[in-house]
Amino acid sequence: MNNVYESVKKFKSKYKKTIAFRIKAHCKIVNLHLNPDEKVLFAFPAQDNRNSFIIINSCVVALTNKRLLVGKKRLIWGYFLTSITPDLYNDLKVIKNLIWSNIEIDTVKETIYFSNIDPDGAVEIESVITDYMIKEKQKYGQKNN
Repeated sequence: MNNVYESVKKFKSKYKKTIAFRIKAHCKIVNLHLNPDEKVLFAFPAQDNRNSFIIINSCVVALTNKRLLVGKKRLIWGYFLTSITPDLYNDLKVIKNLIWSNIEIDTVKETIYFSNIDPDGAVEIESVITDYMIKEKQKYGQKNN
């Protein structure tokens, strides 16, 4: 968990406007689902919703060398985990609002929304995830040829 938590903590200290609660609990969920050969490349906290006024849906998003994981520990028991592999990834959209930015990740099956992210942090998130997905999608294209 240290690697996921340290990455999230680093992001949160760098981009202070990002709103997130219970980061350690969310990081434990992501860590629980990491495979032994997976390495966390980048991680950040966010709100798992469209609306910037709802601030109780915190989650942690981790980009690994194999996929994108979204972990969210429920308040009492249980958790939610979403795994997005590069072959299911379509695109990423950044929406800049008055105070925060939102990120919309479109996949083959669904669209995932993250809100209450520091605008400067959203720029870094877009760059890191897009660069990674472009490289991975090229590998998928080479396998199919």
